[in-house]
Formats: sequence, structure tokens, C-alpha cells
Amino acid sequence: MAALTLREILSFDVLGDAAPEILCGGKGLDRPVRWVHSSEIYEIGPLLSGGELLLTTGLGLAGADAGARRHYVRELAERGVAGIAVELGRTLTEMPYELVDESRRRGLPLVALRAVVPFIRIAEAANTAIVTQSLTDRPHPAHDRDGRVSALLVELAEGTALSQSDVLARARALDFAVDRTHRLVGAAATGPGAAAVAVLDRAAELLGGRLLRAAGADGVVAALVSVPARVSGSGDAVRAVQGAVVAAAGEAPAGAALTVALGPAAPGEAAWSRWGESLREARTALTLALSVPAAEPQCCDGALVTSSRALALERQLVGDGLTPASRDRLAQLVSRALGPLLEWEAAHPSDLVRTLEVHLRNGCSPTRTAAILHVGRQSLYQRLERIESLLGLPVGEADAHAELLLACCAQRLLRAGD
Repeated sequence: MAALTLREILSFDVLGDAAPEILCGGKGLDRPVRWVHSSEIYEIGPLLSGGELLLTTGLGLAGADAGARRHYVRELAERGVAGIAVELGRTLTEMPYELVDESRRRGLPLVALRAVVPFIRIAEAANTAIVTQSLTDRPHPAHDRDGRVSALLVELAEGTALSQSDVLARARALDFAVDRTHRLVGAAATGPGAAAVAVLDRAAELLGGRLLRAAGADGVVAALVSVPARVSGSGDAVRAVQGAVVAAAGEAPAGAALTVALGPAAPGEAAWSRWGESLREARTALTLALSVPAAEPQCCDGALVTSSRALALERQLVGDGLTPASRDRLAQLVSRALGPLLEWEAAHPSDLVRTLEVHLRNGCSPTRTAAILHVGRQSLYQRLERIESLLGLPVGEADAHAELLLACCAQRLLRAGD
């Protein structure tokens, strides 16, 4: 891969905050940048070796005459610098004409930075990317590739990546070229040994997509799955990935306590921040899935495959955690909406609350509910009749649907916390 260019560095988010404006030398934006350096020394030229992007506030130029300013530019151009970026507003309110004219004559990119961003932030971000790119160009052993994958996924999830171009370049170097027609889904998985890795690898194979994954120190595997458009069909990439993971888990050895959570899908052409959002939501969903009993039976022996959207109610009810006040609020909701069912279940062994939640979550479809609960249609109808008799209202009543579903979910959360 080629070195980072001035154009790519100017696209970094940290430089975007400085409101860069290219005043001249646009044809030189594809020059490679060897390093980013800041200096206010007027005689900096002889100290440079070429290929630098020089950052300056113009302090060394403020008191110089027109001839000295032209000499400054000529000397930098002769040293082969990639470009000059001048911060305007503190030392210089406007770019001196001599700098613009001489830079234009020399074909040297001259950039005005119209907002203040500490040069140390710009240099640190750009030089880190330059070093990373140079390392990317070299052959790497497998364990080093794992480290680069992990670093990229962490930066995406934490929102600290440099820019779209940097993320795309690093992803390509890791054989994760993103097609704009694909959709990306974040995943978080945990299981014994290498079970989570094996299942995610197999799921990506079944989808015919690409996978970028890394295991964290806590044993949780984070991953991005690229789903081809032909697989997601109607566009529900999350369901496509969920189906592939279920199929892969079904092929795994029985009894593996595997839990996989998926984040929302992001278009392949979306900003990298959307990729990070999917990774974060997958991790949040995994934490909930591990701490709260599932609303529906597991897909196969020992495995639970869920998603952030499937756990949307739980996330809204729990937030950053249950407090005494929130527990009281949920308990009041449960008592008000489900009191008669809970009293019945206390006296008669049954599964009415769970049956009600599964039924409500599946659009009140008897066929779907019976299949999920593994009961006959007649048995399900008997349960529903009992539920409606105790509650005194039809479970499919639109006005009652939201409250009943929230109450069922709250009941699971409270039981998990007891």
C-alpha cells in the first residue's frame, strides 16, 4: 500500500475540526507525507528533510517583510516539504499575500486552518496513522495481524478512529474490503474455549461475507460481519446474520454455553461511526443477555443468539442499572398489570407470564407462539383463555399491548436481580 497522502491527512477528523481551507497547490495533495511537524522558527527549512507537513501559527513570519516571507516558502519548497498549514486567528488574522503567491508559483500546497486545534493533537493523530501505515506495508505474522484487528475494533467501538479513509485503509489491509452494497453488523460473543470464534467464522462462511474479529482479554469476541446484499434480501441483515449464527451454533458440539448478541445493521457506505455504534450496541446487548433470563427459549442446545433490537425493552427499562427507585417503579408496573397472573402462578404451577410475553412479542400469532414454546395449539389456546380470564381483557387488545409487554419484561428483570 502507498504512504498516506496530504489529501488523506487533511481528511482526518482532527484536522476537520480546524476548518482547513486549501488556498493553493491543490494538484499536490496526493504527495506522500513522511511526517507532520510543527514549528514557529523562521529558519526551519534547513532542519527538514522533505516530505513533511509543516504546521505553524505564523509567529516567525509576523514581523518579517514580504521578501523574507517569500524566501521562507521558497526554502521549504526546495527542501521538498509536502505542504504548509498555517493557523489563522491568533498571530495572523489573514494569510499574507506573499505566502499565497509564492506557494502558487512553487506548486506547494498551502492550507489555512481557520479554527484552533492544538498542533500536538494534529501531529499525534497524523503521525500515529503514518507509522501504522508504514507497518501495514510490511509482511506481518498472524499474531501481529490479530493485534491490528483488535486495535481497529477497539477504536471503532470507542469512537477514537482517525477518519473514514484511515479506517477503510486499515480494513483493506486486514482483508476486510467493504462493498458499499453490503451491510455491516457488529457482534459480541462469548463461549467456552474457541467456540465463539468458530461459530462466528462459520456464520460468515455461510453468509458468503467477510469477518473482522478479535478476542478481548475478558474472553468476549468482538466482530464486524459484512453481509452481501444478495443474502440480506429485503435488507434485514441482522436477521440474516442471526440465522447464520443459529445454523453455525447448531453444527457446534452440543452443550456449548454460547451467547451471541448482534448490533444494528449499518450500510457499507456509512460513516465509520455507524460501525462503532453497532459494535457498542452488540456489547451492551451481550451484557444484558448474560444477566437477564431470555424471553424466548434458546435456539439450540446451550446457545443463545439475540440482538440489540430484541432487547430494546430491557435496555430502556434497565438503563445503566437498577436502582432502588427504579425497582420500585417496575414492581408497581408489574403488580398493576400482571397481579392476577402472579397470584395464580403462586398457587398453581404454570407458565402464564412467560406465555403472555412470548405471545405479545410475536404479534399475538398463535402459530408462532406455539412453535417457540414447543406446545400444541390447543394447549396454547387454553393458556391464553386462562390469561384473559384472569386479566379480564383480551391479550390482543391494542390499548393493553404495550403495558402488558413492558410488565412482562420488567418481571423478568426483577426476578433476575433477586
